[in-house]
Amino acid sequence: MRLPPFASKTSSFIKPLSPLMLALVLGGCAVTTEPIGMDERSKSLAAERAQMVQNQEPLVGPLTLDEAMARALKYNLDYRVKVMEEALASKQLDLARVDMLPRITAAAGYSTRDNDYASSSRNVATGAQSLVPSTSVDRNRNTLDLGLTWNVLDFGVSYYQAKQQGDRWLAAQERRRKTVHIVMQQVRPAYWQAVGAQVLEGKITTVLADARKALADSRKIELEKLLSPLETLNYQRQLLEIIRQFEAINDELAQAKPRLASLMNLEPGKPFTLVLPTQLNKPQFTLPMEKMEETALLRRPDLMEARYNERVSVVETRKALVKLFPGVELSFGPHYDSNSYLVNNSWNDAGLRVSWNLMNVFNASTIRNTAEAQLELATQQRLAMSMAVLTQTHVAYRDYTGRMRQFELSDEMDSVEQRLLAHARNVARSDAQGRLQEVRAAASALMSELRRYQSYGALQGAYGQVLATLGLDPLPETIDSHDLPAVRKAVMGMEARWAHELAGKR
Repeated sequence: MRLPPFASKTSSFIKPLSPLMLALVLGGCAVTTEPIGMDERSKSLAAERAQMVQNQEPLVGPLTLDEAMARALKYNLDYRVKVMEEALASKQLDLARVDMLPRITAAAGYSTRDNDYASSSRNVATGAQSLVPSTSVDRNRNTLDLGLTWNVLDFGVSYYQAKQQGDRWLAAQERRRKTVHIVMQQVRPAYWQAVGAQVLEGKITTVLADARKALADSRKIELEKLLSPLETLNYQRQLLEIIRQFEAINDELAQAKPRLASLMNLEPGKPFTLVLPTQLNKPQFTLPMEKMEETALLRRPDLMEARYNERVSVVETRKALVKLFPGVELSFGPHYDSNSYLVNNSWNDAGLRVSWNLMNVFNASTIRNTAEAQLELATQQRLAMSMAVLTQTHVAYRDYTGRMRQFELSDEMDSVEQRLLAHARNVARSDAQGRLQEVRAAASALMSELRRYQSYGALQGAYGQVLATLGLDPLPETIDSHDLPAVRKAVMGMEARWAHELAGKR
């Protein structure tokens, strides 16, 4: 069968493009997923480890609680993630604002064909050709268009979307505040547990050495049969129990500094020392419960985030109503066409276009009810969060008072145990029983001192929980600089401020 002329020309035009089209199709089908292999992972380990701790000031000298807090605020990776989320929300707000502007579209093109774009007319009454074939378009053309369009409906929707994104950015700030509170709440007990571990490390080593020496002496006595077997074995059992107990305690204390280092984003395994306190000062707290409840409801980041989410839902209701209106689109722009048959190769045009999605009109009640339901949900979530905050305030205060009593008892018990140890050493005899009494007294005194530091760490944790529950920030809204000394100074200032206010001072 003979092809018509246009078909043969089309075939000759497409034939050179066939290999290219085939390559594009096959290339699209050839895309596969490749898992990251062990070699690639191994090569990136060193860079990732360096990236975790890069741009951090080295730790010089003993570490104080204020510096530990400042380092956690500046270098903690979880906090950095929240900072980046806040920055991303800010950038998204900028994009939402840009969406409110008119759209400017620029287009340029070139077209060519292998024959003339010709046409003729046919008389619809007789069917005869009325005009000879003619053309009014060049084979090769250049076009250039620049258009500005602005849709009033889209502007209204974009306006409300920008307001929502602004509230989401503020909510991201509150999530960052919450992360700060959580990190500070973790730093306090971790620091004091590490202090206790540093203080008791040498003492535990001494007690273990004395217990092992006494155990070795007892085994010699057992071999020489200087005492009855039952008495010797009971003696060894008590010594082994002391060794077992303090070995477990030593292993637990060895984890205190790595936990603190993790919060400050220090490189794991890097040694550091802490400033040992001359005395363990008790944080004072006399703020009335009514004032605590009011402060928590005003300052808690969880509640502030819930309020912003409620505002987002309010705007969502308005945005849903705006979508029910018709859209009015204004357009204007210059154009250019190189076609030589045109009388005017360049021109300007303007237009007005109205469009209305009638389906939104039919679904108006559903759209409005959905938006109102979303608002009601956000309101109930905020109310539930308010009740949870009030409950947490009471629980945090009760926990603080209970921890205070436990620390006072532990402090008093430690004082008694230390005096008992002094008496045991004064009356120690050279026989095995006297040696055991001294070792047991030293172990009991050390356990009492350990419980004292643990109780103080728990008290500091409860105090930090009160600060977090009330939404009291460890940093002011603005600071002079974000370097480590400035952050440490700001932390010290806020610590002093909240300590005075919680103690009922002004």
